[in-house]
Amino acid sequence: MSKKKHRKDKGEATVPDAADPAAAKKARNKAYEAELARLQVEIANLQAWVVATGARIVIVFEGRDAAGKGGMIKRLTEKVSPRVFRVVALPAPSDRQKTQLYMQRYIEQLPAAGEVVIFDRSWYNRPGVERVMGFCGDQAAIAFLKEIPHLEALLTESGVGLLKYFLTVSEEEQERRFRQRIDDPVRQWKLSPMDLESYRRWWDYTRAYDEMIRMTDTPHAPWWIVDSSDKKAARINCLTHLLETIPYEKMKYDEPKLGKRQKKPDDYVPDRTARNVVPSVF
Repeated sequence: MSKKKHRKDKGEATVPDAADPAAAKKARNKAYEAELARLQVEIANLQAWVVATGARIVIVFEGRDAAGKGGMIKRLTEKVSPRVFRVVALPAPSDRQKTQLYMQRYIEQLPAAGEVVIFDRSWYNRPGVERVMGFCGDQAAIAFLKEIPHLEALLTESGVGLLKYFLTVSEEEQERRFRQRIDDPVRQWKLSPMDLESYRRWWDYTRAYDEMIRMTDTPHAPWWIVDSSDKKAARINCLTHLLETIPYEKMKYDEPKLGKRQKKPDDYVPDRTARNVVPSVF
């Protein structure tokens, strides 16, 4: 993809220096929300361009557990149509899928014209989680790493835009987030047995990811590393990069006319049948 820069407005909010940490945090959060809102307008412009031009885009998000992939994807998609920006987070393969080609179930999810498909983890499960956890042998993982650049080349040569992001986080920050999940009832569901294993096997994952990135970082499908120790900074940095990389243009919006609402018919009689109404509690 060729790069297109969308510069910030001159009057954009910045975080002022402040002796008061609370005031500085409040100012930074305000600047973050303002910049995120601006970026989400641009993402809506990207959506209009994708639909109008029939573009096909694939965005892969990989990374450490608790690195913030879910939050990143949420900010990318929360203001656009799920029919255009489609998130794919495949479960473990079924018995039937285990007999198929490894890439088959991922290929089925690739975009048609006018779609952006976002993989919340992807085919890179094979040299990452599957390899470290023993679901895939070293020989199969290496074979995959040698073959996948050729498939990604076929995708990009056929006109599919492919972006690959890898979110990193320090050991200390990952532990802090895991402990936060343990202590917070509304986040406990996020902590899976696989997450606990990734914590224990930090260096096994480090070696696997190092090799994965080294062997599959190509000119046609490079990896982009996102430092996610600061989640808010990571979101702004990554979304800005994404918008600068995709060569979209702002499309003209043809404002629709609502027209005139019909009049109430003279013979209309309101229905008097008893109905269940949700009580007002707020």
